[in-house]
Amino acid sequence: MAHYRALGRLPRQRHTQLRDDDGHLFREELMGEEGFSSDSSLLYRRGVPSAIVDSQVWELPDQSRTPNHPLKPRHLKLHDLPFPGEGRGSCPVEGRRLVLGNNDVRIAYVVTGTEASPLYRNAIGDECVFVESGSGTVETVFGVVPYRAGDYVVVPRATDHRWVPAEPSRLYAIEANSHIHPPKRYLSRFGQLLEHAPYCERDLHGPSETFEAEGTDVEVLVKHRTSAGVVGTRFTYATHPFDVVGWDGCLYPYTFNIEDYMPITGKVHQPPPVHQVFEGWNFVICNFLPRKVDYHDLAIPVPYYHSNVDSDEVMFYVGGDYEARKGSGIGIGSISLHPGGHAHGPQPSAIEASLGVQYFEESAVMVDTFAPLELGEGGRAVEDPAYAWTWAGRGPDSAGGDGGPAVYSNS
Repeated sequence: MAHYRALGRLPRQRHTQLRDDDGHLFREELMGEEGFSSDSSLLYRRGVPSAIVDSQVWELPDQSRTPNHPLKPRHLKLHDLPFPGEGRGSCPVEGRRLVLGNNDVRIAYVVTGTEASPLYRNAIGDECVFVESGSGTVETVFGVVPYRAGDYVVVPRATDHRWVPAEPSRLYAIEANSHIHPPKRYLSRFGQLLEHAPYCERDLHGPSETFEAEGTDVEVLVKHRTSAGVVGTRFTYATHPFDVVGWDGCLYPYTFNIEDYMPITGKVHQPPPVHQVFEGWNFVICNFLPRKVDYHDLAIPVPYYHSNVDSDEVMFYVGGDYEARKGSGIGIGSISLHPGGHAHGPQPSAIEASLGVQYFEESAVMVDTFAPLELGEGGRAVEDPAYAWTWAGRGPDSAGGDGGPAVYSNS
């Protein structure tokens, strides 16, 4: 993200000796992206970061995917997903259930307890985890990153970390096969967020302190790829991965809270790109938040019907008043999947009902992908079969209905 940060002990110049009071030489490690050609950080360690003593298979949760065929819009009720633990919640890492995915990005969901996750590293791509509810910390090789409800927690590829919930947390994990960063159009050629961006560097919160830990024969769960797809390995390291005494650079985990996002509005309806917050390879992340809506005298605040021919659209509804959407069943914790190849937009009664509305009180996280999304086992488990027919009020799986809800601005 090209925003420099430094914590802990560092030598005056890079690639030079740094020793402790007893003369012990710290090991320097460069963690960088795109083959020394993009953002990086230098870490100074007590141990040897490549010293492993064992490697075993880590059996991942079910990663199977089912195509959206026959093609239709879908409604997935994430709050209906069961998680084991008799009320204690699931592991923030191993308990994730795959909801949707393709070869560019996977979306998973988990309801945690208060037990810390194992040490974990995603070697496939960056993770952007939206905190629907709950709070705690993410302990990382770079230091401690607190999280709270409404945060995006952005963890760079191959960052050793563990989740430590202070209370049960609902986590919506967007796992990329690439890096995740602010939209390029919001950045200067040197990487600074520009004046027209809806947020700036002071809204991004990285580690506030280093987190040194000691230990031997320490296990780390690593998610990576083979020709067979996404797999897992359980490494055992000779020394603790959190043995970093200092680091500096432009690559590190951080949080960004949706409260700090400044929605862009207009005289007439604005398209989803104005709500974008991050992007990765072949997908974007947007958030639709409480805001003043269109102020033209004849404006229609809800969106026009649209055939977004290159994208699948995933909307995760996390806040607001959805009493008017009884006809479709959408509510807090719902996901709507509107696939490319199908025109989508507001429920029929929503258009007239929105006329004259000046403000929308809503919160939703949207992921648009440029390759078709398939359903994971978690998504298949909580699908509402009647949703596809709510615009017409009838269909093979419909229980009838009046054609749907009154107002929602984004679907």
